[in-house]
Amino acid sequence: MSSILTYIAIADGKVKRSSLEVLSHSKKLADAAGFTTEAVIIDPNASNYVEDVQKYGASKIYLVEDALFSEHRNSPLLSALAKIVETVDPKVTAFASTEGTKDILGALAANQKAAVVADVSSFELIDGGIKATRPVMAAKILANVEAKGNKVLVSVRSGSYDLNESPATAEVISVDAGVSEGDLKAKLREIISSTSDTIDLNEAESIVAAGRGVKDDEGKALISELAGVLNAGIGASRALTESGMYDPSLQIGQTGKVVSPQLYIAVGISGAIQHVAGMANSKVIVAINKDPDAPIFEVADYGIVGDLYKVLPPFIEELKKIKT
Repeated sequence: MSSILTYIAIADGKVKRSSLEVLSHSKKLADAAGFTTEAVIIDPNASNYVEDVQKYGASKIYLVEDALFSEHRNSPLLSALAKIVETVDPKVTAFASTEGTKDILGALAANQKAAVVADVSSFELIDGGIKATRPVMAAKILANVEAKGNKVLVSVRSGSYDLNESPATAEVISVDAGVSEGDLKAKLREIISSTSDTIDLNEAESIVAAGRGVKDDEGKALISELAGVLNAGIGASRALTESGMYDPSLQIGQTGKVVSPQLYIAVGISGAIQHVAGMANSKVIVAINKDPDAPIFEVADYGIVGDLYKVLPPFIEELKKIKT
């Protein structure tokens, strides 16, 4: 029987929500087509995540459990995935469009002689492969594309699908990675990451993003307070990361991160196309800007025209009342 295989990414000891979104959608497609739903977890503690993954319908879960995968390294991950794809022989292998996926997707497609389409906002099965929608040209155009072949790979943007539990008792199968530390030509010496303790923007269900209208520490404090009330991640426009007010890792936009949270609050952001390209796929967009003609209002579901320094304090207080 044909199957859809989903790669489950792990980060900081947790299953990435974006991977479960893809698995949830894959389950829906597989059921409709009479396929099986399968998943693969590659991590030193892969078995710890079986319970979470089988909540979303995987009937088989392949585990590659090896200390070699304590950190992301392209070469061993590529080898392990190639072995899994060859073993399972799925019709479609689906990934969340994470930074790690972007590193290895093209190489895996070449290795497996597979058709591939990356960074889509939706996909469905068709005869011989998949049909997908892919935002291009800074999300100004939605391209309808097809990928056909004996093997097809697809990566999906975070937030493209909702999580729908479909509990199953999965058959768990352990697989040897087939690669050892001695086989690797490149050695990992050091990982330099952001010192920020904010929520991962790719996983955040809510994001508060600061733009040029946030001019000083008072504005930053208001952004932090609003994010704290909502348990939201904090993002920023390019202008604020280039000025040094926010860490470059928090930049959202065409040259930054592409996010798709359930709620996106744009504070003092004008809405240039380069920024919109990074957040247009958000489920609900709220814009706060003192310029009534700001382009951000064209993509916003809700808009507040006003000075953020006057708007945010009562806005935050009302949210606190609602929470209590």
